[in-house]
Amino acid sequence: MTTLTSGAAGIVHEKLVFGRRARVLSDWFAEFVPPAARVLDVGCGDGLISSLLRSRRADIDVRGIDVLPRSATHIPVQVFDGTSIPFEDASFEIALFSDVLHHTENPAILLREARRVAKRVLIKDHYRKGIAAGARLRFMDWVGNARFGVALPYNYWTEKQWNTAWQEVGLQPERLITRLDLYPGYAEWFFGANLHFIAMLGQCDPSGSLLTR
Repeated sequence: MTTLTSGAAGIVHEKLVFGRRARVLSDWFAEFVPPAARVLDVGCGDGLISSLLRSRRADIDVRGIDVLPRSATHIPVQVFDGTSIPFEDASFEIALFSDVLHHTENPAILLREARRVAKRVLIKDHYRKGIAAGARLRFMDWVGNARFGVALPYNYWTEKQWNTAWQEVGLQPERLITRLDLYPGYAEWFFGANLHFIAMLGQCDPSGSLLTR
């Protein structure tokens, strides 16, 4: 797929889908984030979603990190190496990953770092589930990200893979939703159903029991 084609498709995507997606996700995150929380948006891009989140939740503090520097951002953003989160242990209440981990070769690396720097981990990502799930996810990823030079390893995990990784790094879902209504009705049946989730993860002990913080 050529850069020109991805750029044209991206513009259409931005006009028809991106604005709604950003609003819906920021609404969900506003519901999940606890009062007066310090939030680190890992892989925040230009920080638009976190900016919308902050506008809905004036009680929270949000900052971002990303591997790609941007000329303009909606929140303070620090560049990092993509593997080591540049903050001390327990610096935040929430580490947020919004459609970020499937852009990495090994999501467990950042999950461990997130568990180190935050009390809880809030994830929006994908399940590889349903008919032609991989193809649908690849198309969405390419349209939304190719024109920005974002890495596209297309590393989509099944529900079982996610659950295994969370357990291995010492995280356990406190709440999980799979119906997000990200897309207009005509597109939700194809791009939405079975493919998306939001999970709030708390730290757990080796037996899988959530720790009281």
